[in-house]
Amino acid sequence: MSGADAVSIRSAATVILVRDGEPGLEVFMLRRNPKSDFVPGQFVFPGGAVDTADGDDPDLAAMCLGHDDESASAKLRLPAGGLAYFVAAVRECFEEAGVLLGRRGGQTIPFVQPDTIERFEGLRREIYSGDLSMAEMCRAENIRLDFSDLRYVSHWITPIGPPKRFDTRFFIAHAPDGQRPLHDGSETVESTWITPSEAVRLHEAGEFQMIMPTIANLRPLLELATVEDVMTWADSLVDIPEILPAIVPNGKGPHRVLMPWDLGYAEALASPPAPGSTM
Repeated sequence: MSGADAVSIRSAATVILVRDGEPGLEVFMLRRNPKSDFVPGQFVFPGGAVDTADGDDPDLAAMCLGHDDESASAKLRLPAGGLAYFVAAVRECFEEAGVLLGRRGGQTIPFVQPDTIERFEGLRREIYSGDLSMAEMCRAENIRLDFSDLRYVSHWITPIGPPKRFDTRFFIAHAPDGQRPLHDGSETVESTWITPSEAVRLHEAGEFQMIMPTIANLRPLLELATVEDVMTWADSLVDIPEILPAIVPNGKGPHRVLMPWDLGYAEALASPPAPGSTM
């Protein structure tokens, strides 16, 4: 589809933070501001669009651990530019959750001392506002972005119809010790650590709103007990498919969403709703 009526698709990265909690494996989730124009009130993982600054610094690869652009692009099955997705994943995790997947002097950075917390909260605000790029922060703070515990696990594209569309790569990361994730109070207004099974149970009870890709990315975790299990599962993934759902308009009622393996998917994909016509 092309022309003035087409909705552009933005590249995006999302991070599923996991930890070994008292009830078992837990994921960190944020509730988006109910006044947001994109998935308002939904519980989501930290994530957002890939920015130009995530990939345009020529020194960026030297500030990263675990991947350069060649290996990151190969992992995502892209000809080039894959490192920007990994950088965006770390940046969004820092912006939205206050968690920095990075190392200084070979060590993770604990946010324990009050002066350290204050310093990095200020950097978080500057990154969010766009006044500071991740590369600039890494230079100033002698930090290297750490992809060693970041795994690529799924690829979802927003269906034709919504006014905002994203081509999103989902990652899973072990939450670093000594850092406490927290919502930003603006774009996101609530946050929680929750087991995947409890999140799904509450969603099915109508008490924990989530969109389809979020639920789909939780389901493989239902049978996993520890972070080690998650990393082993993630490392076993090969040929991660691109998933593009299709919307079937339903008059004044809720639209149906079909997956590539559902009956009628090809027909729905061939006759999509007008771009920007659904939410």
